[in-house]
Amino acid sequence: MVALFFCKHNVSIFDFPNSLNNFRMKNVGIDAIDYYIPNLFVDMQDLSLARDIPYEKLSQGLGLKKMSIPDTNEDTASLAANALFKLITKNKINPSDIGRIYLGTETGLDSSKPISSYVIEIVEDLLSDKFGNRSFKNCDIVDLTFACIGGVDALENCIDWVKGGSKRKAIVIATDIAKYHLGSTGEYTQGAGALSLLITENPKMISISNIWGVASKGIGDFFKPRRIFNKKDIFKEAASLMGTNPSDEEVLEILANNGSKFWNSSNKKIEVYKEEPVYEGQFSNESYQERIYEALDHFKNQKNINFLTEWAFLIFHLPYAYHGRKMILEKWIQWLEENGEIDNLYNEVGQEDNNRKEWLKLVSKSKMFNEFIQNKIMPGELASAEIGNMYTGSIFMALISLLSSALEKGEDIKNAKIGFLSYGSGSKAKIFEGTLESQWEETIKELDLFSKLNNRIKIDIDSYERLHNNESVSPLDSSSSSIKLDKIESSELIAGLRKYK
Repeated sequence: MVALFFCKHNVSIFDFPNSLNNFRMKNVGIDAIDYYIPNLFVDMQDLSLARDIPYEKLSQGLGLKKMSIPDTNEDTASLAANALFKLITKNKINPSDIGRIYLGTETGLDSSKPISSYVIEIVEDLLSDKFGNRSFKNCDIVDLTFACIGGVDALENCIDWVKGGSKRKAIVIATDIAKYHLGSTGEYTQGAGALSLLITENPKMISISNIWGVASKGIGDFFKPRRIFNKKDIFKEAASLMGTNPSDEEVLEILANNGSKFWNSSNKKIEVYKEEPVYEGQFSNESYQERIYEALDHFKNQKNINFLTEWAFLIFHLPYAYHGRKMILEKWIQWLEENGEIDNLYNEVGQEDNNRKEWLKLVSKSKMFNEFIQNKIMPGELASAEIGNMYTGSIFMALISLLSSALEKGEDIKNAKIGFLSYGSGSKAKIFEGTLESQWEETIKELDLFSKLNNRIKIDIDSYERLHNNESVSPLDSSSSSIKLDKIESSELIAGLRKYK
């Protein structure tokens, strides 16, 4: 393995320590970023009325105002292609300079063909007049899946790859559609969108440090299984709904002697994949907190850091807008203790008694904690309140939200350190640190995030439910000129293949 390193990088054994130091010291991070959010949204006030939920629970308790809804001709490949195309055209990127496009998602369109292969086909076609055919011909592409942390996995991988060579450039894409059963406890956290990030040496936006805190544990807090049904039982149930009651023998005879490709298949089971997950909300929240705390400890084992004073901002994966602030509370108390500031909290809310749960409620409403939220967390929540959960893209949208807010306020945050706290169910957390570069404003000012979020199309609950149940045929947004799903092929050799325009 050592010999391979020397041959690949053309160094002698005497240069080995210096070569490793150069790898570690190279300044790599996010040079540019862009996004695509569907143009349709549901207002939380409308959803709260339809589901008989107090609006204050959603708006004040969870921080939710709107949720982004994909149109009938949008999917995760079209979202991703739009985000990539915008990144390339706005930043005048030559696609042949990109050696790697790694895409994080948990909303895959196929169990074999990656979304990234659809995306480069779409974007290559749009760029062909300027760059010729197959402009991504020598670009390595792949999808990474680990629930909501897949985009961060792609980021870490691409950063390491850029560091391993000279003047390498990579792109990370995060694309997802968060979908839950109508009326479920997850319904109001839905959202959709995609982001693309250009990863380079000497980035204009933010440099990412070499330290990654990681915590993993195999659990079942949230997953999307293949549901398996017996074909005979489904046929009997359908027959019962039609008012008949055939015997098992009659059903088996019908299934064996008909011309239907579906019913006459020799497979006795039917596998159904649904985007709506199986999840246990409280268990998932607890797992999120446990993994994040373990990953923070792992990060601190590698770097002697004072989280409370050294991180100017904290950016979270946000299943809902206020999730990060709720999850970090107990760690924040620990940080106060480490900094000798715990007595200030005791003076405000009193010391902990036998009822820790009630005491934590008091702490969460304290002036001290709310100042911490307002200064270090709230700016990253603003976009999530307007979009909902973007799964893999959530943490990157929180970064855009923070920087867009700072830009609007005219804040000078150059050189500020940002702590990133990411999580994916199943479960894994990763903690990493970024430092804002001097040109961060230049990379953000053209994104116009909040203005664009304010100019989307509101849809009513009936339209939303038809979209959710795949009942709508015609797109609801006819004004958009963005990339859309055109059709899904049905002929035998290409059944299921997607086409875009």
